[in-house]
Amino acid sequence: MNIEHPKRPVQIGVINWRGMYTLYCKEVHRFMKVAMQTLAAPVVTSALFMMVFTLALEGRASSFVGSTYMQFLAPGLAMMAVLQNAFANTSSSIIIGKVQGNIVDILMPPLGSLEILVAFLFGGITRGVLVGIISMTLLSFIGNTGFAYNIVIAAAFLLLGSCAMSLVGILAGIWAAKFDSLAAITNFVIQPLSFLSGTFYSIKTLPDMIERFAVFNPFFLVIDGFRYGILGINDGPILVGLFVLFSVNMVLFVMAYYVLESGYKLKS
Repeated sequence: MNIEHPKRPVQIGVINWRGMYTLYCKEVHRFMKVAMQTLAAPVVTSALFMMVFTLALEGRASSFVGSTYMQFLAPGLAMMAVLQNAFANTSSSIIIGKVQGNIVDILMPPLGSLEILVAFLFGGITRGVLVGIISMTLLSFIGNTGFAYNIVIAAAFLLLGSCAMSLVGILAGIWAAKFDSLAAITNFVIQPLSFLSGTFYSIKTLPDMIERFAVFNPFFLVIDGFRYGILGINDGPILVGLFVLFSVNMVLFVMAYYVLESGYKLKS
């Protein structure tokens, strides 16, 4: 007598596509439930920065070839919001799971390290891109920036920047033992690099010695490249910026994968 064994409702291949997509949807749903805090608040903050700095510095700041100060400011503020929110999405998701003890709900299902990494990564990229699109749309009306000078370049830097900060957020969330540790990274690393990235000024106005160091700030590469895609003006070489950011993303991806695979501060 042949006994038929019940088939599994879900067939899992080499890659658990359904599980990875489900975790991604969970990450998107998590920040969309509080969209006023995760999407609207960064846009309002960027608009306030733009109005305050424009009122304070319009007519006093150095002129920028082919743009007003308000136009120069808009892409930098939008990208700064993108970078901060992409980092916040992945880092907060992991640290909340660790503190509340429900990180096991992600580690227990049949999901490999690569699948978990990709799901978290795309969740952070999604939030970063949404913040960038909404911010740039609003700031373009305020600053009258017009349509993008090169939409492909702008999109490339938007994606590379969101990807890099999402990966940094994953590493920071795994490393941090509590919210205070994560806040220290945000306050002493992320925000200083954001404000020293040429968002509010051209690095060409800096003294030569400081300018040499400023070009090594990865935040500058992202913001300068995105500004070129929107306005057609830049302080550094665009192709070099693309290559460096792509390389940085590859290194961060490999690091995040091996940290997840080792179970560092997650399974121990």
